[in-house]
Amino acid sequence: MKRWIITVMWLAVCMIALPMTEANQNMEPLRIYIYQNGNDAWSGRLSDPNETETDGPFATFDRARDEIRAIKQANSLPEQGIKVIVRGGVYSLEKPFALSREDSGNESLPIVYESFAGEKVYLSGGKVITGFKPITDDEILKRLDDKSRKHILQADLKSLGITNYGPCSGGGAEVFFDDMPMTLARWPNEGFVKISDIVVDDGHQIHGNKGSKVGQFKYEDNRPTRWIGENDPWLHGYWFWDWSDQRQKIAAIDAAANIITLATPAHGYGYRKGQWYYAFNMLSELDEPGEWYIDREEGILYFWPPKSIDTAKTVLSMSPNLIVMKDVSHVTFRGFVFETSRETGISISGGQCDQLADHVFRNMGGWGARISGIEHSVVGCEVYRTGGGGISLSGGDRTTLTPGHLYADNNHIHHYGRINRMYTPGIALSGVGNRVTHNLIHSAPHIGIMFSGNEHLFEFNEIHHVCMESNDAGAIYAGRDWTMRGNIIRYNYLHHITGFEDRGCVGVYLDDMFASAAMFGNVFYQVTRAAFIGGGRDCTVENNIFVDCDPAMHVDARALGWAGYHADEWIKEAQEKGTLSGIAYNKPPYSERYPQLIHILDENPKAPMGNLITRNICWGGKWDGIYDEAEPFLTLKDNLIDVDPCFVDAENLDFRLQPNSPAFKIGFQEIPIEIIGLRK
Repeated sequence: MKRWIITVMWLAVCMIALPMTEANQNMEPLRIYIYQNGNDAWSGRLSDPNETETDGPFATFDRARDEIRAIKQANSLPEQGIKVIVRGGVYSLEKPFALSREDSGNESLPIVYESFAGEKVYLSGGKVITGFKPITDDEILKRLDDKSRKHILQADLKSLGITNYGPCSGGGAEVFFDDMPMTLARWPNEGFVKISDIVVDDGHQIHGNKGSKVGQFKYEDNRPTRWIGENDPWLHGYWFWDWSDQRQKIAAIDAAANIITLATPAHGYGYRKGQWYYAFNMLSELDEPGEWYIDREEGILYFWPPKSIDTAKTVLSMSPNLIVMKDVSHVTFRGFVFETSRETGISISGGQCDQLADHVFRNMGGWGARISGIEHSVVGCEVYRTGGGGISLSGGDRTTLTPGHLYADNNHIHHYGRINRMYTPGIALSGVGNRVTHNLIHSAPHIGIMFSGNEHLFEFNEIHHVCMESNDAGAIYAGRDWTMRGNIIRYNYLHHITGFEDRGCVGVYLDDMFASAAMFGNVFYQVTRAAFIGGGRDCTVENNIFVDCDPAMHVDARALGWAGYHADEWIKEAQEKGTLSGIAYNKPPYSERYPQLIHILDENPKAPMGNLITRNICWGGKWDGIYDEAEPFLTLKDNLIDVDPCFVDAENLDFRLQPNSPAFKIGFQEIPIEIIGLRK
């Protein structure tokens, strides 16, 4: 009897479990596999080839994409969406993997491309270079330093089918060895040399700084003599301002007069004595390990490898991009390493709700990712050694103030701007209603975060050691607009930001009458001109901590002086067209969202009015960088200056406040310092 009861119970359990198992299976997304050992003629439903090698994973991303298209056309998209799982290995892309609107998922049926658990997947836009051999051409050897000749190898790129090298001035081929970017032959090998004098005194000057519009200058060192006869010599210089660089080809070298003439057109700002440059793309300057040069006429790569050429791969970047998505929605890429493209790694334009998660972007010629659309996101990625910036996000409509809801969260972005040094920030943000949160950004020649637009949120980010090749630059930067309002910069930690040659730069830089932004609850440590209002209006600097900053606070009234011509142009536009910078500022939605704009022309528009600076802590360094002509327009109150704020452990950079801090008596609110930066 007992045995019969047990049997019945077991059968009942099985009958219940069977539909549950089937239900669980129906809850799983359809899995499609890609593997280097796969075959595009197979089904793609197996993670490994079967024993008879008659079925298994696909071999390419294109085949997986086409399979999804076929499934969708047959109306067979599973209820839980599709996962394309990529097995470990290096996938070399001769052209970008392209997705379009037809490759979209939807809110309830997402499409995900992700790496196989525990395996590394590399998407490379490069080609491995082989066939290196010593140089035997005596004419080539004569152009090299004695110490270099025995170390430099050459490879015939044309024999490898490579004939497109791109420009040497940016966007062209680069050499990578052992996963590191190598250096296009240059002089000096580090740093810069300076213009000893201009040649043509044509009276050119900007803001009292004298220069010349003619691209000729004198040099002191006789090194340029060896460049005579080079096929394609270039200079990269900061010719007039330290925030405006340009690469220019050398047209002529007069060794007798020590004069270099640059090819036209001339640099837009002209040239100035004492500005700095270096020379590049010259075989004669290939003189240390890690340098390379391509003879574009002969198709020969010359390279001094840092170690034996056989110990690591030498890769030449080829594909402009790795993934290009246009009008694609509800597609996620997760867990890949993107590398060695000539330009941007991933480009997304249009669409909505795409996500890039847990990737590494490295060794790009341009940006890691450039994204426009609605509700796209970049989460948990590391971006480094890019030729341009890190992540660019653009979304939302400024005319209607419709938010884009794009966001970059918990990304580590560092050592960017290798090639394009200026205005290629760690994160660029534009549009309306986007956010940048919990990112760590550091080690770069120029800006950390650059933004334009309205109602963005910058929160819990850590930024340090940026603006290392420029002084008139900011770790967080926006400029020159009265209508870009509603931006919030709060709970960020900015530290060790002192500019090129430690000559000073800016922390949060609201440049040229930018209005408005709220800086609340930020911590600044060893930052020059930490909070900077450059003649703008309606900004708030509240509840921030400044430690060893010089100065902590800068406010000027530049539109009442040298920058007045910008404001004059805006005022004229408003009077003639009823707009400011193309925006109907005194009509909805702007008049409703930003009532300060309605009567701006009637309220001394050039003056830095409406700025509130209150309840800040300044300890060490210097508080006041406020210009006399600006101060009458400001509201400054309840700031704790040069009074010990009683930090928990300032020596170890713990700037939390002890319970007995005098800051609390002025209404200071605690800053959640412990959660600033990357999430653990």
